[in-house]
This record gives sequence, structure tokens and C-alpha cells, in this order.
Amino acid sequence: MTRRLRLTAAAAALLVCAGCATPAPDYQSIWSTTTTPNPTPTSSEPPVPFSQYLAGVGVQGEAVALDDLTELSVTLVRPAGWSAYRNENLAPQTEGIAKNNTYPTATVLVFRLDGGFDVPAAIRRANADALLSPGFTKLNESFDDFDGFPSAMIEGSYFGPSEPGSTPPRLHSYSRIVIPVTPDFQRYLVQLTITGLADQAVADSADIEEIISGFEVTVR
Repeated sequence: MTRRLRLTAAAAALLVCAGCATPAPDYQSIWSTTTTPNPTPTSSEPPVPFSQYLAGVGVQGEAVALDDLTELSVTLVRPAGWSAYRNENLAPQTEGIAKNNTYPTATVLVFRLDGGFDVPAAIRRANADALLSPGFTKLNESFDDFDGFPSAMIEGSYFGPSEPGSTPPRLHSYSRIVIPVTPDFQRYLVQLTITGLADQAVADSADIEEIISGFEVTVR
């Protein structure tokens, strides 16, 4: 599995129509982490937010800031020109960076999990939040392990928030959830989310590639 992004002239041409009232262009050739995606079939049940699923099987989570982690190391690379970013809608323990304090953004959130659960079954439902996004179009999905841990990755485009009466922007999102476990069987949930404007995908691709390629989750 490779974490590199692939950028093609054909994909760049597709971006011209990102704001048109036509089907969303396929950005898979721009932000792709696997040469041949190998998705695992998900449950036939309607998707529910992942936090809701975990709560339903008796799992609770406590957000932990990256600087307070003692059993894990999580790496979020900051490309040149990016700075710390804070979103009031996210937990205060979220580590966020942004380019010029706007899109694209990248965030990492870590939860210490309490409660036993079937990790493979949970991973198959980990991409539900993306699937529930307004007008979501899936471009790529994988359930391959990441850094040796169970993981789910999904990327696609969806309609972002907008002011009443205005056209919602088309956003491109990459999400990876990793569930590492320590030698004493303490489980964590680590999520990397990268969001950018779809019509800026080519211009931002080098920075996004740097973040994806540099993202690491290791047990200390």
C-alpha cells in the first residue's frame, strides 16, 4: 500500500466543472492512497454515526490531546505555510492545522476507548459519518490495516455548509480512522480528516500528499 497521491492532467481538466450542476467529478486520481482499492463489504444496515454505533455496543471514549498521549505517538505533518487551526465545533483536544486559516484543513482527534467490542465489525462501520454527509460521492475506500493496526479510509466529495440562498461549496474530504492497541490491551481511536475545496484540489495536492504520507500512528 502506498500513501502517495497521484495527479494527472485528465483530473485537472475535470476540475473545471466542479461548481457546475453536473455530477461531481472523480478526484480519485488526485487524492488516492491505494493503487487498487480493496474495500470490504459493509453491513447492509443503514449507516449511523460511528460514535453512535460505538455507544450502542457499550464503548465510551475520552478525547486526549496529542501532547498528553503517553502510550501512543501520532504524527501530523505541518506543510510550509500552514498554521495551527481551531474550530469551535470540534473537541478542544483536536489538533488542527490550516493553510492561511481557511481551506484546506487537517485535523487529528484521539480517543481513549473504554469497553470491549468487535474491532473488525466496528471498522466496517467507521466510514459512516462520511457516507452521511450531504450529497456525498464516494471516490475511494479501503479497510486495509494502517501501520499494523485496523483501519478504515474513505475519500469523496460532498456539499459543505453555506449561507441561506447561496450555493453550497463542493468539498473534498479524506478521512482515516485507526484503532491501535497497546501491549496492555488499551484501545484508542485515532482519526485524521483533511478537507479542502474541490476546485482547489490540484493546487493543494502537494500539501495534502505531504500530510497523508507523513501521518503515523505508533505504540510507544
